[in-house]
Amino acid sequence: MGNFFPRWTNWLVLKLAIALFFILVGVSLGVSYYFTPKYTRVGYEPTQPVPFSHKIHAGQLGLDCRYCHSFVESSSHSNVPTNQTCFNCHGTGKGNIRSNSPKLEKVIQAEATGTPIPWVKVHKVPDYAYFNHSVHVNRGVSCVSCHGKINEMEVVRQAEPQSMGWCLDCHRNPENNLRPLDQITNLNYDASQLDRATFYKGLLDKGVKAEEIAAEIPGGGLLEKAPDLQQILALAEKTYGGAVAQQEVGLQLKKHWQVSPPESCAACHR
Repeated sequence: MGNFFPRWTNWLVLKLAIALFFILVGVSLGVSYYFTPKYTRVGYEPTQPVPFSHKIHAGQLGLDCRYCHSFVESSSHSNVPTNQTCFNCHGTGKGNIRSNSPKLEKVIQAEATGTPIPWVKVHKVPDYAYFNHSVHVNRGVSCVSCHGKINEMEVVRQAEPQSMGWCLDCHRNPENNLRPLDQITNLNYDASQLDRATFYKGLLDKGVKAEEIAAEIPGGGLLEKAPDLQQILALAEKTYGGAVAQQEVGLQLKKHWQVSPPESCAACHR
């Protein structure tokens, strides 16, 4: 009796197994690459119960982030502003701003009933991870580094993935994000805006030795053991050019503020 199935079917099972293998590999790679915060969270822009414009308040008016998020320097969590914070400017009292605007209706109702405004959370650290706002803010990490140019956003959206790999990139090279503490909430900050003499004099005034400052500048080891401010400025200009560079500022702050972010699992998973 002849074969019922054609000869090519002898390889059918093997071909299907190989095809299934490559399909599974492709799907796995796609999920691992695209199903990450970079693709699933970046750009997340929920509609808030009150149309609060950061572009107007933080951008046009230059309102300091800490006026609304008042505990960011002392707490692990950055607090959501209370109704009273809004009412300080927009309340129904004399001299307050646009208190009759229909956009403030829910704020007025919330104040009258004592019910908090149900703001929608945009940035959320997973429950299994630990993050302390005050530690970062008090060591020169600006709001911009994690939240983007809030002062240009009409509606706040997630600008960075805030994934484990993204956090580790900063922990491994913190100098890329460090800035002077008085520039933390300057959302338009650029290191080139700093005055080099004022920056280095500030370090000297805080007790940092001139030779330690010079040691953080490439070529600084060639200076005499007790260099003065003018020598430091000359070396910095020769190394980084006429404008202050982020690397220049970051390396100095990293060294003299003893910024040494942990890179082990225990840093965030406790």
